[in-house]
Amino acid sequence: MIHSLSYIGFSSPGYEEWLTFGPEVLGMQVAGRGPDGAVRLKVDDADYRLAIHPGEEHANEYLGWNVRTPDNLHALVRRLTDFGIEVHEGKPDLLQERAVAGLAWFIDPFGNRHELTWGQSRHPASFRPGRAISGFVTGEQGLGHAVLVVPDMQQANDFFTDVLGFKLSDRIIDPPLTAQFYHVNGRHHSLAIAEVPGASGFQHLMVEVASLDDVGTAYDLCEQRDVPIVLTLGRHTNDLMTSFYLYTPAGFHLEYGHGGLQVDDSLWEPATYTQTKIWGHQGTKHRDELPFALFNKPNSLERNAE
Repeated sequence: MIHSLSYIGFSSPGYEEWLTFGPEVLGMQVAGRGPDGAVRLKVDDADYRLAIHPGEEHANEYLGWNVRTPDNLHALVRRLTDFGIEVHEGKPDLLQERAVAGLAWFIDPFGNRHELTWGQSRHPASFRPGRAISGFVTGEQGLGHAVLVVPDMQQANDFFTDVLGFKLSDRIIDPPLTAQFYHVNGRHHSLAIAEVPGASGFQHLMVEVASLDDVGTAYDLCEQRDVPIVLTLGRHTNDLMTSFYLYTPAGFHLEYGHGGLQVDDSLWEPATYTQTKIWGHQGTKHRDELPFALFNKPNSLERNAE
């Protein structure tokens, strides 16, 4: 019933940097400020897709998932409640802030806040990129994909497939990496989970652009502006995305890519891969020096429940 990753929010002491980083490096459009001063960013005709809130530390605050109808939302709420998850109805001020018609939110078993929404506000032909760019691949595929760190692969797989309805695309077992990839629309994966025993959190966000030249231009801009590149340009084995990975001013990794594979459920067969790349994606010194993920802290449940 989940149809796409519709938006995502982080907090960071470096949130103001996104006023220039978002448009000038990534090609996004600044879409004004949130009630708390958050920098909001557009990549298409949705009011905004990415929000960076003020915060004392880097943290992932929420992942917004789109469903098609109010009935879909109610059905998912019932399924979560039956599983034993406490679900909260979004209050009017939260609906207004997220620019949606309906919302329910919950904390998953790993400490991550998820928001289920329908009726995201959109304005046709309103996207104005911050620099010359062919555009972002969104539409029915949503914002892109998110990768979460989980302590137990089987537990996480059962929750995201049996409860939330994600469909397995494939998996990669390349020790020490064990990861599984899930789709909810034509995009090869909107969610991936990587197992790190004893830890949970957020690893990276992927945004896809419409041209390989857009990827190359962003790569050049990162080098010119000393934006840390953690993985060089390369192509993945499973989704065939040509991309590179950078470290953002909000402390999370971002994959910037083009040419991702699309899934046809009538023909698709999950596979197992033993490496992440066909070529490239070489780790740089920044990969070793910078945090791998935004790991959840023991008080993350309390923070997300506010």
